[in-house]
Amino acid sequence: MPEIVEREGYRVKIRAEVPAEEVEGAYRLLLEAYRKRARIPGFRPGRVPDRVLEARIGRQALLAEVREELLDRHLPEAIRELGLDPVAVRRVEGEPALGAPFVFEAEIENYPEVELPDWKGFELEAGVPEVGEEAVEAALADLQRRYAEVEAVDREAREGDQVVAVTEEGREVVLDLDEAEGEVRAALLGKRAGDEVELPLVDEEGRPLEKTARLRIKEVREVRRPELDDEFAKTLGYQDLAEAREKIGLELRRRAEAQAREARKAEFLERLAEGLKAELPPALVEAEERAIWGELAEDLAKKGIPLEDYLKGLEAEGKLEALKADVRRGAERRVRRGLALEKLTEELGVKLEEDEWRAYLEELAGRYGLKPKDFERAVGEEGLRRLYLRRLHDKTLETALERLAA
Repeated sequence: MPEIVEREGYRVKIRAEVPAEEVEGAYRLLLEAYRKRARIPGFRPGRVPDRVLEARIGRQALLAEVREELLDRHLPEAIRELGLDPVAVRRVEGEPALGAPFVFEAEIENYPEVELPDWKGFELEAGVPEVGEEAVEAALADLQRRYAEVEAVDREAREGDQVVAVTEEGREVVLDLDEAEGEVRAALLGKRAGDEVELPLVDEEGRPLEKTARLRIKEVREVRRPELDDEFAKTLGYQDLAEAREKIGLELRRRAEAQAREARKAEFLERLAEGLKAELPPALVEAEERAIWGELAEDLAKKGIPLEDYLKGLEAEGKLEALKADVRRGAERRVRRGLALEKLTEELGVKLEEDEWRAYLEELAGRYGLKPKDFERAVGEEGLRRLYLRRLHDKTLETALERLAA
């Protein structure tokens, strides 16, 4: 019978024994398999003696194969019998020998014990933002811009115009003077086709950089927006401007409520993960790290940048270690959120009924213009498993927030 010899948190060491007869039997079967394939001068096929095979292959090499075969069979059995839920098997010690039982010990990272904080007392900050008249008017102004007529003009750029410019690399950019930053708008106003300008650059957080970009203006376009009246409302599918304002306001409020729900879910989950009591098995964190690096590589590939080149650039700037630390912290946050969701799902007893799952798949398939069966084939078994867990955990968060509100 297998036994647990050490246990500390998620770290578990187990011991198991394979009878000597089974070791012998596995060794004999392996020899027979080699004998059937062996072609050795002086011996008929299938008649090569054991001693010759052992001399050719090596007894230790044969026993190493026997070891792998026995472990493949008995290690999962031992784990199952002991009621463990392994994340990873870190090390296995023990070597088989003929005429003796094969005793092995394995160090296992087991799924950790998880304790949730008292989440029923959480007070969440995320709320539904008010949607007033200003938001409705801004939405209508955006629709005016989208329905505007644009025409190239032979004059200087004015407020409300668009400017088409070409970078030093030959890339075309379209700049809307109504939406451009103050310094950029000031640099473009009054310029004509053929003029060159230098525009200030900012970083991802909007802070000014010392660098500038030199552009050549290719074209100035006048933007003629439709009048905000009943006729314009009719082109949008409404009876008049009053109905447009009313229904746009309702839609904005619906979106605000949906965004607020998602924000509350995210805030709740973050607080749940922060208050979680659990040791994080390294294997889980390492798996999430690999996933994050893979996502980064995909994002960079879309921009034509190999991950290796990107990392070399960061290393040259002395920023690589900081990125690695960020990835590590991100992986740990993901693991904590995952553990929290699984434990919460278990505690609340949330299940995803078949009709809910099918409806969710149909909704997703519809977004891609596919039939559910075609969508399932395209996603694959592993993709479906991830989608199932995502919907199940989303339902868990919805259930928890309902109880929080009650």
